Amino acid sequence: MSDTSLITNTTCLHVSNLEKSVEWYVSAFSVVVVKEVETPAYKSAFIALDGEDKGKPVSARDGVIELRYLKNAPANAKIYNGNTDPYRGFGHLCFSVSNIQEAQKHLLSQNVEFKKKLEDGRQKSIAFILDPDHYWVELIENEINKQPNEYNLSSNKMNHTMVRVKDPVKSLEFYKGTLGMKLFSKRDHPDAKFTLYFLGYEYNEGYVEGIEERTPQACRQSIIELTHNWGSENDDSEYYVFGKDESVIGFDHFSVSSKDSASFIKKLESQNVEFISNDGTSATIADPDGWKVEIHSYDYLN
Repeated sequence: MSDTSLITNTTCLHVSNLEKSVEWYVSAFSVVVVKEVETPAYKSAFIALDGEDKGKPVSARDGVIELRYLKNAPANAKIYNGNTDPYRGFGHLCFSVSNIQEAQKHLLSQNVEFKKKLEDGRQKSIAFILDPDHYWVELIENEINKQPNEYNLSSNKMNHTMVRVKDPVKSLEFYKGTLGMKLFSKRDHPDAKFTLYFLGYEYNEGYVEGIEERTPQACRQSIIELTHNWGSENDDSEYYVFGKDESVIGFDHFSVSSKDSASFIKKLESQNVEFISNDGTSATIADPDGWKVEIHSYDYLN
């Protein structure tokens, strides 16, 4: 029987100023700090929207962002947001909001820097803002309890994290076959020659993959969005995975958690999976592009 307790748990980003980044996300989206962790190597703040998950351990939640400050980073280390050459790999975080027009007004009143406002470009239903380290944060609308002239902070969702992949066949085999996720939707953009794949865990019997509409999908948290630029599977370039060059930092990993991580890790050990670390109850594996996925239990961070 498959593990129906698996959830997509955290997205980890390196930051240059932990306090400044926490303050920014609190002001923009009304997240709370649910856990702080300090080790000899780093200091982290785990932030999340505190609705239905209030009181749960960090590792038993979805929609968590780990903001991590490296204490011993090289003096020349620079944070890259993943959207500039030659380090184009990580793409963005995404928050969904009840009323995107009102959310934009709120963020503009907070002097948040916009990469793209709603009225810019062809896509009028999405916007992009920049956090203190210039990570891109997409805004979409979920229509949860939508009211005119209101930015309802309690309806916010930490919807997804986007990374670029070279070969979608291999990536889907990993996220669906190895990790057991479902494909919520696939969106082709032939004019711009790219395809988006949205994945996560879904346990409802009879769920039909690949056709979920935008609004119900926008109500989810911790979706993984894979972006495939057509033809990348046939070229010799590599998407940059942070960690290969210690002077370049940025997105670090996703995490997946389970009530019984030991059994899930044992199952992974029987498959053709690249393990970066493994102590039997927690592990880090690599996807086909080298993106790290941590596996741990619900009580990993109480």
